Amino acid sequence: MAIKIEMLRAFAIVAQTGNLAEAATRLGRTPSAVSMTLKALEDHLGQPLFETDRKNRLTPLGDFVLQQARTELRQFDGTIRAIQAHARAPQGLIRVAAVPSVAGLVFPTVLARFGAAHPGVSVEIRDMDSLSILEALTRGQIDIGIAAPQGPLRGVQAITLFSDPFGLICGQGHPLAARAGPLHLADLAGQQVLKNELSARIGHPEFQAATGVALVSAQNTLSLISMVRSGAWVTVLPRMVMRIDPDHLVFRPFVDLDERRQVDLLLREDRMERPYIRDFADLLRGFDWHA
Repeated sequence: MAIKIEMLRAFAIVAQTGNLAEAATRLGRTPSAVSMTLKALEDHLGQPLFETDRKNRLTPLGDFVLQQARTELRQFDGTIRAIQAHARAPQGLIRVAAVPSVAGLVFPTVLARFGAAHPGVSVEIRDMDSLSILEALTRGQIDIGIAAPQGPLRGVQAITLFSDPFGLICGQGHPLAARAGPLHLADLAGQQVLKNELSARIGHPEFQAATGVALVSAQNTLSLISMVRSGAWVTVLPRMVMRIDPDHLVFRPFVDLDERRQVDLLLREDRMERPYIRDFADLLRGFDWHA
């Protein structure tokens, strides 16, 4: 007997809820039917997935299967959504992802121009971190990515769009926002510094020393900006990030930090034969990134 996707879905939901009744409600099935599905999966594997009949504690095998099941379910569900989206968009579909600091800046303008030129083409946009964008490109889940480069990818063309310097981002009322004279990395000492995915790539020894004791990290851009805007926190990010909220944020460069963030346009070469995808890519290349 082969393991079916619905077996993995039933197991994942039971593991999440911790009981058959709630899982059955979510799945639209009876508890006995869900129980039989789990038993069939365990019989196929030859080992139990739960420590007890109460289904509230996983065995080591169950924990491993849950991790794999979640990955496969995300992939499967994403594939189904893509198929359905293509079916609803007979004139074409473009799936584009950008890092959060860029997405809100570029999409409103580019989508307006593209929609005027291709009114029948559907566009699906996402904001994701660079690593997730690269993974989505290699899996074929998106057609175009805007991300920090991580090295060459087979079948993906990379075109540099812009680079911008790293610097301090703080709220307008923060003492460092109005401090006279240039800022140095040493000025981070004693500040509540938020770590983030982008600044983690800065290899400057003095920067690492100044931020190594930071206790809080924020991976979500909106959460990070909200915390900085409060005035209690500062962070180090590329200059373009402050354009998310220019009325409440201040960007100040460090005189002793010259590292920059590079952002590339990433194109799946097997999708570029479609004229509307080429046109969308051309709009991104022609966007005024430094306005």
